[in-house]
Amino acid sequence: MNLEAFELVILRRPHDARSYDEATLERIQREHLAYHAALRSSGHIATNGPVLDQPDESLCGLTFYRTGSLDEARALAEQDPAVLAGRLAIEVMTWWCPEGTMTRRGRPVTEP
Repeated sequence: MNLEAFELVILRRPHDARSYDEATLERIQREHLAYHAALRSSGHIATNGPVLDQPDESLCGLTFYRTGSLDEARALAEQDPAVLAGRLAIEVMTWWCPEGTMTRRGRPVTEP
């Protein structure tokens, strides 16, 4: 079996996440989404998104980078506005999957 490697970044809400007023939280979220959209457009991210129905509520999202380097993926993830604001923390690791599976479609869902 041929495998491909991606850099997986797990986004977690830290137990000591910084608090902000609603307007600031909305701005941080907009900037977080825009940052990830830009990384997808530039090809640094294969895909990303929130997780739902998880048993560990600190788990917020997953980002699959294709930089070829854990250090580069970490550096990019650390520049996420939500990470800079102390709302998210990152865990960075290598993830392998069967070659070509990242191009297959999942089941359609409506954004919550």
